Amino acid sequence: MTIIVTGGAGFIGSNFIFHMLKTYADYRIICVDKLTYAGNMSTLAGIMEDSRFRFCKVDICDRAKIYEIFEDEHPDIVVNFAAESHVDRSIENPEVFLQTNILGTQVLMDACRKYGIKRYHQVSTDEVYGDLPLDRPDLFFTEETPIHTSSPYSSSKAGADLLVLAYHRTFGLPVTISRCSNNYGPYHFPEKLIPLMIANALNDKPLPVYGKGENVRDWLYVEDHCKAIDLIIHNGRVGEVYNVGGHNEMANIDIVKLICKKLDKPESLITYVADRKGHDMRYAIDPTKIHTELGWLPETKFAEGIDKTINWYLENRKWWETIISGEYQNYYEKMYGNR
Repeated sequence: MTIIVTGGAGFIGSNFIFHMLKTYADYRIICVDKLTYAGNMSTLAGIMEDSRFRFCKVDICDRAKIYEIFEDEHPDIVVNFAAESHVDRSIENPEVFLQTNILGTQVLMDACRKYGIKRYHQVSTDEVYGDLPLDRPDLFFTEETPIHTSSPYSSSKAGADLLVLAYHRTFGLPVTISRCSNNYGPYHFPEKLIPLMIANALNDKPLPVYGKGENVRDWLYVEDHCKAIDLIIHNGRVGEVYNVGGHNEMANIDIVKLICKKLDKPESLITYVADRKGHDMRYAIDPTKIHTELGWLPETKFAEGIDKTINWYLENRKWWETIISGEYQNYYEKMYGNR
């Protein structure tokens, strides 16, 4: 089996590649990544010499180069992680999100149609559903929840989802979609909440929290997410959407305080900053469908996952210190310096 994994130098994509190479000795993985600011070749250093792995520095919007890869590799499955994914950046510059997340998806599916594949899988997000009220803990996102986006990022992902389903209905392309809750774990780019707080706390820097920190997210350990996608691409029903959630709801402020406690840092480092525009209040996924059909359940409780994540960042300081010393630092100052 040959699988093209786009966005494989990023957080979830790289973890998925590691999972697949470890699980399937006879699979070949072709990683396609543009290497934007969030793509990191050092993440893939340990597998670059693996004969089952090939890396291609290619933008998924580059139709000619994508077609060339398909001609060379004749993939059986395509898993599309490639996306601009940070909400704050989408508010600053929506255009690049539309290009990569929608037009890039179209190029990939056109290649799938032209060269033939067994499965095209789109990795999406629970953010396409909008948000839920904090005072209704009984409400959860299901696959039937209407799309109701809040940001240019989530709108671009919703647009891609609709395009994927249209390609299935119009052209018969064998597709599946997964919509996941917030991931955390190793190799998470340090602009996102958990790695940002870990890195800042270790450096005794302010911990910027939007608003009052009351926003609730459903946290999913990245390895559990990778196992879910593995099940979907092999056994999921064509044309279906599967929600993948962690059953680990936490308020942002509680996570920040927990990280302070784990690292023995004072809560006085916490700094409340002006809230994000259109900030969703609560995400919560009902993963009944993927459990009923494919037998998947999250294996990692948040207490265990956050310990594993913090330990990884303690043991791999060079990985994230290299990132925050470069271009990211300029972005960080732009986003938080005047709040």
